[in-house]
Amino acid sequence: MAKHLVRAWIGLGSNLGDRGSHLARARAELGLVPGIAVVGASRIYETEPVGPEDQGPYLNAVIALDTELSPRHLLERLLDVERQGGRTRSAENSRWGPRAIDLDLLFYGDATVDEAGLAIPHPRLHARAFVLEPLYELAPAWVHPGLGESVGSLRKRLVGSEWVEVWSGEIPGWSTGLDPLEP
Repeated sequence: MAKHLVRAWIGLGSNLGDRGSHLARARAELGLVPGIAVVGASRIYETEPVGPEDQGPYLNAVIALDTELSPRHLLERLLDVERQGGRTRSAENSRWGPRAIDLDLLFYGDATVDEAGLAIPHPRLHARAFVLEPLYELAPAWVHPGLGESVGSLRKRLVGSEWVEVWSGEIPGWSTGLDPLEP
């Protein structure tokens, strides 16, 4: 019997150290997790930080996964990859502070989840150009299950709200595009 696969969308961000290498490492490590296949990636964008102004710009991207993991198990794997990449979560290290790697579970199919420590869709994605711009590249017609609007429609509202530009750097082996979801 074939496993049921769900398309999940993951936001990646880094603004410390070799930002591009942090994104590439996280993408590669997720591809090694049993029950996860990385099936697409946006271009990489350089973006202004949200929160404290005394930090450098971020590199951001979105990747698409096909997964048989539950939302909770997928989140746990994302947190594992963050820890392996040097991310620590504490009161002193606020959610908007600088970090080597940040992985956000944006969508998990068309599911909506509101549990302790897990909210799907990501509760702030509709207000973040640094998420919507790369997500639009891969899934402009994807409908936000809570808002009933497409990624393209949400993106239009944010044009010009924060600077987001395609990064001019290069990451060896970073390919872009999207594979179709297998039935």
